[in-house]
Order: sequence, then C-alpha cells, then structure tokens
Amino acid sequence: MEAIILAGGFGTRLRQVVPDLPKPMAPIAGRPFLEILLSTLARKGFTRIVFSLGFMSEKIIAHFGDRYLGLELVYEVEAQPLGTGGAIRAALARCVTDHVFVFNGDTYLDLEVDELERIWQVGRQPLIVVREVPDTARFGRVEIFDGRINAFLEKGVSGPGLINVGCYVLPKDALNDFPLGQPFSLETDFFSNHLQSLHFMSFVTHGRFIDIGVPVDYAFAQTELAGL
Repeated sequence: MEAIILAGGFGTRLRQVVPDLPKPMAPIAGRPFLEILLSTLARKGFTRIVFSLGFMSEKIIAHFGDRYLGLELVYEVEAQPLGTGGAIRAALARCVTDHVFVFNGDTYLDLEVDELERIWQVGRQPLIVVREVPDTARFGRVEIFDGRINAFLEKGVSGPGLINVGCYVLPKDALNDFPLGQPFSLETDFFSNHLQSLHFMSFVTHGRFIDIGVPVDYAFAQTELAGL
C-alpha cells in the first residue's frame, strides 16, 4: 500500500514551541513525530510513502533519506504553497498504485487500515475518514447520511459530532481535473464543490486521534504517544 503524508505547512500554531523545526519533526518523548507516524504506517502494511513538503523540507529529507523501516520514501517539494489540494495533486503524480491513503504529517491516527482497504476494493470511490468527538467547534463538523458525506459545516458548531480527521483514500486520478502546480483547497474546491456530483463515502474510525499542531495537544502527546 502507498500513502501520501502532507508535511509542508508552516506550523504557525506550534512555532512558539518548536521554532527551528518543521512541525512534523517536533519531538515527541525524545523522537521526531514523523518517526512515530512512519513506524505506525510500516506496521500497518504500507510499503511506499510520498512526502509532500515545503517549509524546512531539507530537514525532513536529511533525517530520513530514501528508506526508513523498509518504507520507500519519495519527496515532492512545493516551490510555493499549494494548499491541501495542490499539494496532494502534485504528490499523486508521484504515486505508482491506483489508489493512495492520505495522512496529515502533524496528526496521529490509529487507523483501521485493513478494513478501510477492503471498503475501497469494493466501492473504489473516494473515502473520507471521520471520527466522533465530544465537541466539534474547533474542527468543523461533517454530516453524513447513509454513509455518504452530506455536508461540511464550518468551525464553531459546538457539541458532539463527527469531524474530518484529514485522512482520505483517493483514486490516483481523483484530482486530474486540477492543473499541476496551482494552489487549491481539497476541502473546499474538491470535496465541498462536488458533493452533489460525486459520491464521497465516509469511514468512521474509532482509533486514537491526536493533532499535535496545537500546543495543548502537543503537550498531551508527550505522554500519550511515548513508547510508540
């Protein structure tokens, strides 16, 4: 299996804690977060990773090289910020399989990979991973009906509900209608704008989910992810 890891952001929310590192390299219990993420993906059966990089990309490339724990590592470095959509579009062009998992480089998700892969093989439609949280206000809310994504609501809607955890399974050609090298938002320009014309199915994960991009959760991760 093949995955894209989005690790090109500026990490402004975490800059006060790790000013001289790209956010995905922030130390968790003494080791870079990306080591934890890659170790998890290797255990779950992935064999090839395409990194989408930008800010301080050289530090990630120098640290990992072209292989890590048996994973083949490929790097796509954006010359200018491309947004989530543009970054994934460029990374998909470097992929070799007919579908790919997408993960955020600042998020730990203990994803049920085998189950999600089985669902992909049956339907072969884009899948958006969602998770139940006690309060959706910080993340934005996802509404689903009969397993299909029905609506994306902006941040600020409080109370329990489902959120988009930033993890997807996409066909390799999913974004071919967008030109390479042009910035766009995956969430707005692809998902939200095509809710009626395309079927985006949801997958509700029950795995542990930690976004280290926020200082309070970064501090929580120091103990929660220690030993992984």
